[in-house]
Amino acid sequence: MRPSFPVALLTVALLTVACSAGTEAPVATEPAQARAPADPNSATDVAYFAGGCFWGVEHYMEQLDGVHAVESGYMGGHVESPTYEDVSSQTSGHLETVVVRFDPARVTYEAITQRFFEIHDPTQADGQGPDRGPEYLSAVFYTSDAQRQTAESLVARLTARGYDVVTTLRPAERFWPAEGYHQDYYARTGKTPYCHARVKRFDD
Repeated sequence: MRPSFPVALLTVALLTVACSAGTEAPVATEPAQARAPADPNSATDVAYFAGGCFWGVEHYMEQLDGVHAVESGYMGGHVESPTYEDVSSQTSGHLETVVVRFDPARVTYEAITQRFFEIHDPTQADGQGPDRGPEYLSAVFYTSDAQRQTAESLVARLTARGYDVVTTLRPAERFWPAEGYHQDYYARTGKTPYCHARVKRFDD
């Protein structure tokens, strides 16, 4: 059941709620700040993934040893400084995306990407779980040829095992951090991801 809203927030209440009907926070109005992909040669590397509601992807990525931080945001569209309203309108072209900042000496990009393919359904073409729409599609945004080749190799392994993978591989674009109330959602609320769960799809 959706929470009741004061009359002053009636407009916000009529908007599509982020990821599920259970969020309590109103839609923030301040625009996100742009961030360019980090230098892959730096001590902290980055990876970008879109796999449905960014809350769940963020939650599971944060559990990997060697991951410094995970941030929810938007990538892949044509709207500058997108808000959640823009993305949920399904006209911005953006996907709900997370940036994973990690220590490549402790965890490899391959291990992180493998985890990505295990925590969402890479065969679902219309969204993820109950979340349907273009903003919830599955994608790997790669920052280098090496990342692209790694993602292609993992897709090939899944395909060989009978998975009809629909995840697209796309060059990373400008990452726009989401509003503050989207960050660390499950850690802050103590709730459990409703459309993400780890399913071991690889041998290791």
